[in-house]
Amino acid sequence: MLADQLDYIVGVDPHRDAHALAVVEVVSGAVIFETTVAASSDGYATALRLAEEHARGRRAFAIEGTGSFGAGLTRFLTGRDERVLEVGRLRRERRTGGKTDALDAIRAARSVLASERPATPRAGGERQALQALVAAREGAVNAKRAGLCQLRDLLITAPEPLRSELRPLSRTRLLQRLAATRPDGQRDPELRGSMLALRSIARRVLQLTVEERELAREIETITRKLAPQLLDQPGVGPHAAAQVVLSWSHQGRITTEAAFARLAGAAPIPASSGQTIRYRLDRSGDRKLNRALHMILVTRKRSHPATIAYIERRLAEGKTRREANRCLKRYLARSLYRLLEHGPPMPT
Repeated sequence: MLADQLDYIVGVDPHRDAHALAVVEVVSGAVIFETTVAASSDGYATALRLAEEHARGRRAFAIEGTGSFGAGLTRFLTGRDERVLEVGRLRRERRTGGKTDALDAIRAARSVLASERPATPRAGGERQALQALVAAREGAVNAKRAGLCQLRDLLITAPEPLRSELRPLSRTRLLQRLAATRPDGQRDPELRGSMLALRSIARRVLQLTVEERELAREIETITRKLAPQLLDQPGVGPHAAAQVVLSWSHQGRITTEAAFARLAGAAPIPASSGQTIRYRLDRSGDRKLNRALHMILVTRKRSHPATIAYIERRLAEGKTRREANRCLKRYLARSLYRLLEHGPPMPT
């Protein structure tokens, strides 16, 4: 039990400009001290000094949002060998018991005491760098997709003869042609405006393509360094492996492979009725991780003989294709978790 390991819990409710702190005694649950510090380096130092003053002995910081507004304080504390525990959102408690920053800090501390296995913050270092790169690449991919859709719509309404000239071209040739267009000599205002718009979007898409490829190379480099064993698995590409690493984070954070499957939305949920016994997939969890598992399975179902044979066997047993996919996704979650949890230590 956590109560046997600690004397004090310092609950923290972080915000952009200030963090609310509350020191709670473990044995009695009483609030010893409350304060607010600035969300800055000086404020972090003040928070640690106050904790040393009012929570002498075995202590831990319970921080809500270690990956957002609490990230700076989390890095500061872990860099000074302080124990930091991650607190989930407290929405239900806020609805029933009022809402202030001070109350949220107290609830953060007490919620950790009530937890059997408090979570630890996600790893920093190269994992944090990987998260930033994945987010940047995803933004570039989405912007590129939006640009291509906009380009398609403009081509549909483009004036003749421009539309007839551009429609037969492949995407690569079309982008190159439009990016090199010089519409300044056109006298027709409609034609000139269309060419300017098409050129602008084409150049944007080409630039986003370059950005996406550069980010993809960096993502693969870091992923291969952090978890090369994932990339050795059939169907696991750099982007899927990167998302698995980000969701898993580090050894010990997710205690069982069943918990990892639940996080991935791959845990079976009973959906039986009468004489029909069946299960369905969990629709909650980390949807980005679930998408990564889905893309791995899509690749394996095309080119991995063992996966193809498994699906055929399940279908022969009377399972639907969706049920066979559910079983595969659960197996994949178990396999990837074991590779990460029992593999080499994650560098930071």
